[in-house]
Amino acid sequence: MNETNLGLRPPREYVDPRCRRWWAAQVALWMVAPLIAVAFAALFLGPWMIIAALVWAVLTAVALVVVPRVRWAIHRWEATDVAIYSRSGLFWEEWRAAPLSRVQTVDKTRGPLQRQFGLATVVVTTASSKGAVRISALDAARAEEMVDRLTLLAEDDQRDAT
Repeated sequence: MNETNLGLRPPREYVDPRCRRWWAAQVALWMVAPLIAVAFAALFLGPWMIIAALVWAVLTAVALVVVPRVRWAIHRWEATDVAIYSRSGLFWEEWRAAPLSRVQTVDKTRGPLQRQFGLATVVVTTASSKGAVRISALDAARAEEMVDRLTLLAEDDQRDAT
């Protein structure tokens, strides 16, 4: 057997490019509210809070630029006729592969912010104790097509296994 084929290869597909704006919006939601609170407190609590507000503003600006780019570089997925693959994670990278013969459910989810950007998440549930394989930041129409395709492939695969 060829030794080079034994490792888990990276999934081939990128998530939708609009995800970078979605991720930036998430960062903004988490970072701007505390910034407003610290800036408001600086009006009453003195110069050290002004410094804290300025530091938080710089961190917010950096996060708005860096986080979407790093997440874009990491997140990948692929769906073949036999398995679904995903790679995600910023600090704790996670690679997942689920054979379609083990698939129990295939779902599409969309939060309010994802809907604003035309994105969706595909969730493939198996009997694994590690939980579902999640592919976030897909074009909503493409996610719908993938759910239909994976459902049909999983049904066929399970019929063949009996």
